Amino acid sequence: MIARSMRGLVVTAAMLFITGAGAQEVKHYRFAYDQPRNTGYSIAGDLFADKLKELSKGTMIIDQYPGAQLGQEPQVLQLVKSGDVEFSIVSSANTATISPQAGVMSLHYLFRDENHVVKGLADPKVFEALKAMIEETTQGLHLIATGSQGVRHMYSKKEIHNVGDLKGLKVRVQATATEDIMFPAYGAQTVHMPFGSVYTSLQTGVVDVAENSINVYLVNKHYEVAPVLNITEHEANNALVFVSDKLWQSLSAEQKGWVQTAANEVSTKEPAKAFDLERAAAEKLKKLGVKIVDNVDKKSFAAIADPYLDKLAKELGPHAVKIKDLIRSIN
Repeated sequence: MIARSMRGLVVTAAMLFITGAGAQEVKHYRFAYDQPRNTGYSIAGDLFADKLKELSKGTMIIDQYPGAQLGQEPQVLQLVKSGDVEFSIVSSANTATISPQAGVMSLHYLFRDENHVVKGLADPKVFEALKAMIEETTQGLHLIATGSQGVRHMYSKKEIHNVGDLKGLKVRVQATATEDIMFPAYGAQTVHMPFGSVYTSLQTGVVDVAENSINVYLVNKHYEVAPVLNITEHEANNALVFVSDKLWQSLSAEQKGWVQTAANEVSTKEPAKAFDLERAAAEKLKKLGVKIVDNVDKKSFAAIADPYLDKLAKELGPHAVKIKDLIRSIN
């Protein structure tokens, strides 16, 4: 009888252990982006992964897939929508491929300076307006955070000192309605292509100019084929962090809370870190012999861009107008 009772206790203990282990089952989730490590995107991935691991006591683990391993941004967005990828960080410009009003974040000279970008991306009202836009204009994913890769500048084989220097040049732009209007307004020709084709296109002359943030220009070695970086600061390089609806619906209320709290780390901390990375990248580029034109007459560009702010936001839709107004009102 004693032996039978002991066996019963052992079985019960084993069942308790299995139940406890089941409750603490470790799950891995994919977090995809198209930039390499040591960029604003990987900063976002690290902040999110570390905080989620801490909050979940190691039961929710983020596996990062940088460098377009799972596809370029438009493809990754579709994978998130289908539930084949759980998380991603994607530029707001490429988000416009599934939610056109996201193009508002690409309006030229919408943001005044670095501080305005950092404050704008962390602003709760701006986030809620962006979230509502995504919820009401697309399906299959949810917005959980904002991010940054600094601001965008134009780089080429030639110096650009003012808007007149851009006339007639072929510029690789992101595929948004706002870009297709703004660059021709400056006198340039627009060319669309995946980010992965930019290096070769600059090298062969398919395009004369590309534009991106300083660190992206550095880590992708675009300076090898376009050795002049012109500090135009024409557009904030905004990003959005998404979770697939398929995963979101499978999470408990507690897990959803962990995910959103971890995502808040990105919105509040990543943009400032991204700008730190920009400054460090500029110093590295100088040492590599890159010509940095930092006296660009930005007012010559802004004078053309400013009248388009209200016009383009209105054409994009009511969400875009609200987001534009909220951002412009931030001091």
